[in-house]
Amino acid sequence: MSSNGGVPVTNYFNFYTEIEEYFCLKRGAHLLVSTLDWAVIETWQKAGIPLEVVLKGIDRAFERYDAKKRGRPVKSLLYCVDAVADVAEEAKEAAAGRSPAAGTERPAPFGAGEVAAYLRANAAALREAALQADASAVAAPLADIAGALEALAEQPATEATANLEDLERHLTVFEEKLLGALTQAASAGELVELRREVDRSLAPYRRKMKAEQIALIEKQFLQKKLFERFGLPRLSLFYLPASAAPPAAEGS
Repeated sequence: MSSNGGVPVTNYFNFYTEIEEYFCLKRGAHLLVSTLDWAVIETWQKAGIPLEVVLKGIDRAFERYDAKKRGRPVKSLLYCVDAVADVAEEAKEAAAGRSPAAGTERPAPFGAGEVAAYLRANAAALREAALQADASAVAAPLADIAGALEALAEQPATEATANLEDLERHLTVFEEKLLGALTQAASAGELVELRREVDRSLAPYRRKMKAEQIALIEKQFLQKKLFERFGLPRLSLFYLPASAAPPAAEGS
């Protein structure tokens, strides 16, 4: 999965669907992955783990599973977390000290126009959500971030929208602010139930996972659920629609 400015050319949707399809192929059944599985994929995406590393880790997890001759099928990507981490560490060690190849500059994954349109669309969605929220505590943060997205979209291509790495930093900060506001707005009962849901799902895997892995998955699960609850779009460029990516050059 190539990158430019820290943002993979293969966008988030493709990253997600390729992992989902590969996992279903290995599992032998095409069932929709769970919200928790989506959270696992997001932790890999945010850690910058390349797609090929994730797929190799899934392969290794199933090899270990088959070697133990277990009868029950693998039900969750949680089973693959350790194996993916191992492969990612091996890839990092193998790349250490390796000189960057000459002439490997890659084209930007998205044009400035596509990025600006994406920012404006998300700003409009946040403004609509702010109107729906009316006088609630989330209305003001939604409107503020909508305004910030609109301001970014108005900058020329030579500034923020051209520096995708810096733009992604802005979007990450905005998502963090939204998550904080939504967490404050949710009732204690709702948050407790979400914690129970993720705890139940993680229970069979907790012993095999590191504390930081569990914390990241819990956070991504909570964020996905709360954004869905308030009908908010995700802001990261990894959610920029695949159709917005530039076409391949002729003859490639």
